[in-house]
Amino acid sequence: MFDLIRFPAEVEELVLFVEETDPKDIIQDTLYKLRHGVSPRDLLRAGALAVCRSTELPPEHHGGPVHPICGIHGVYNTSLRLTGEMAFMPIVQHVALCNNHVHSPQMGPYLMPEMRPLEGKGSDIGSYHLSDHLPSSGREDVLGDTEEAFLKSIQVQRPSATEQYYLRLQQDKSPGEVLDLILPAAISRNGIDDHYFIYPMFTTRALDVIGWEWAPVLMRVVVRYQARNPFSLSRGGDQVYPTAEALLDEYRLLETAIPMNTSDRETEAIGELGAKIGACNDYRDALEPMAQALAEGLSLEGAGEALSIGASTAYLRSSYGNPMDSHLHTGTNARRYLLNMEGVSLRNKILALLTGITGPECLTGAESSWDQGIDPEAVSALPDRSQGDLLDAIIKSIEDQPFSDWSETGLDRLIAPSEVKGAMLLAQQYADKRYDPEDLFRRIGELACRDDFTELHGIKHHQAIVDEFCDTREPFRWLHLVAAVKSAAVLEGGKEQKIYGQTRELLTV
Repeated sequence: MFDLIRFPAEVEELVLFVEETDPKDIIQDTLYKLRHGVSPRDLLRAGALAVCRSTELPPEHHGGPVHPICGIHGVYNTSLRLTGEMAFMPIVQHVALCNNHVHSPQMGPYLMPEMRPLEGKGSDIGSYHLSDHLPSSGREDVLGDTEEAFLKSIQVQRPSATEQYYLRLQQDKSPGEVLDLILPAAISRNGIDDHYFIYPMFTTRALDVIGWEWAPVLMRVVVRYQARNPFSLSRGGDQVYPTAEALLDEYRLLETAIPMNTSDRETEAIGELGAKIGACNDYRDALEPMAQALAEGLSLEGAGEALSIGASTAYLRSSYGNPMDSHLHTGTNARRYLLNMEGVSLRNKILALLTGITGPECLTGAESSWDQGIDPEAVSALPDRSQGDLLDAIIKSIEDQPFSDWSETGLDRLIAPSEVKGAMLLAQQYADKRYDPEDLFRRIGELACRDDFTELHGIKHHQAIVDEFCDTREPFRWLHLVAAVKSAAVLEGGKEQKIYGQTRELLTV
């Protein structure tokens, strides 16, 4: 028999609150706790532990713990930018989503059991006899240590064994060293589903918020996801990862002294590479320019920044209107974060960069584009406004977006209405005038946390773009400001704001 995983008393109490509160009461009860001294971090931690302990991973990536965990970085940092009780709104959205998933029959009942750490010894691992699933050559020593057993259990899809090996590895290895063992599967399967890479990366960012002592819970689900996801695996793969590996060898990137840190001397090269990436009609064409730039001496940080510039350029060209396909930015944001993680190999950092915007949800967005980009003459023709008046005009343009019936068109076929381009023109004027970006990010952050349809994609997308703006140099950073406005306009068109509507009536703002 097994025992349900339990937490220390003060943590367990809040986790049970998320799990057991009736969904009709979760909004007002969460607000009560926030107003009476429970910290946002503690509530985010409770939601994370609850959704990991009490929801099962569905066959695809929607539902269960994937998106609630991936959203924690965005939720927490967006809440920090908002003022007064409006700062509670992202936290309420997260807790309500976790509570909804726990109570959903599509995701439960599920109970995370206690598991003992397991060492890989010999060819018989636990009761699974993994060697029966491996080629005859190398059976004698391939499972001789826990790392190898962990990798093989992912390969042959034995999720419970994978979890137990992870629990042993995390006792002695740093977070980066453990992540480095997960990354070969995560990066190679990025072409099957963007979330193979995004989920482990945003789980690490969630742990930065709630505390790394909770990695044995959150990362157990991550490695389980890598070891089983039949819906995605049944789609088959593509040639992006083999192409990236071939470029690694062709350009001798592991034999080249690639600098880590960027400098002002790289500005021109970064801009040129970013423009090349953003101009690709097929984002897979960006792999070789990235490899060539690294071979010619561009730093890893510089390559990540160019990827970011290219992603925003591509996003502004695309007329795709699915608010859940945010991975041009979230995938880039995760890769730039990865570059600075100690314990991750150079090989995995480079392969992550090369495969940067080639996941299926990114490639879908490349299939439709505006007839032309932002017209400078159209921006010049706009009336001159003060910062406050222009910001009000941007918000009004976003809020006035026509309703898009996602249920009729299907999200994967949704085209952004032409009115989105009007909001983008105003945003470009704001950027050209170099008005205060923090004021704009705060206002559209309030809009992003109204959404309760996309499983926190709106908040996650918004925060990723803000991160990229802050980490990108002049003059390229302003692309991200315009992208943030486009993201808010696309999101607003859905008008799925039930949680916001109920919460807004209870807020003193």
